[in-house]
Amino acid sequence: MHLDRLIAILEAVSVAGRPVSSAEVQQVTNLPRPTCYRLLQTLTDQRLLTQVPPDGRFLLGERFKRIALMGQTDGDVRLAAAPIMKDAAIEMGDAFFLSRFRNDGVEIIHVETPDDPKISFIHPGLGFRPMHACSCSKAIAAFSDAAFQEKITSGKLKAYTALTKTSAGQLKAEFEQIRARGYAECVEEIEIGMSSVAAPVRIGEIGAPFSIGAMGSVRSLTPEKRARIGEELQEMAIQVGSALQVNYLDRDIQRAG
Repeated sequence: MHLDRLIAILEAVSVAGRPVSSAEVQQVTNLPRPTCYRLLQTLTDQRLLTQVPPDGRFLLGERFKRIALMGQTDGDVRLAAAPIMKDAAIEMGDAFFLSRFRNDGVEIIHVETPDDPKISFIHPGLGFRPMHACSCSKAIAAFSDAAFQEKITSGKLKAYTALTKTSAGQLKAEFEQIRARGYAECVEEIEIGMSSVAAPVRIGEIGAPFSIGAMGSVRSLTPEKRARIGEELQEMAIQVGSALQVNYLDRDIQRAG
């Protein structure tokens, strides 16, 4: 099986910008008909293409879209999220952070802080966070597939404080709670006195490759405020996800043009 043939089929479907038939793909790629049909089926089996009713025409699949969205640079993602985060930081007086899934981990890639010098806030810092003990990570993990969750919970879970959840049962139960509530919390699980809240940035049916959150002291982020921020973060995450999809579609249109 030749990679260039698979790429040719994906390009043909992408450039079309609409559902295309197998005959159209075969005509554009000039592949032998049996070969084209076989490769179309392989790409569909791998969820890189999807067939749509009623006549089984082909569109780019959710797995392909996930790869493309994950391929957006940190700068692209910051551009979509920063204005929304800045407004929230000014309004609520807390630091807001943006995270992305990368290399089987989660990394904080951007932070926005209040402008008022009289306001005291805690900067979360940039860099990687543990999958089991940070709101930004748990918000993403809770909406990942079962195999990845099992990978997290079956490994050795480091205790950063006495409040860190270190058993598979605890973490699986928390993932269920996060999915039901819509946002994750980290209350003194990494550092005593510190807490955070984060919501997943979900994009279509491809899961949550990003999260957006807020950090503060446990004195500042009371349970009531965490709940309020959690609701706000879910709305912000929808806005960020929509902006990222627009960026992806714009690039798709430019390729088609």
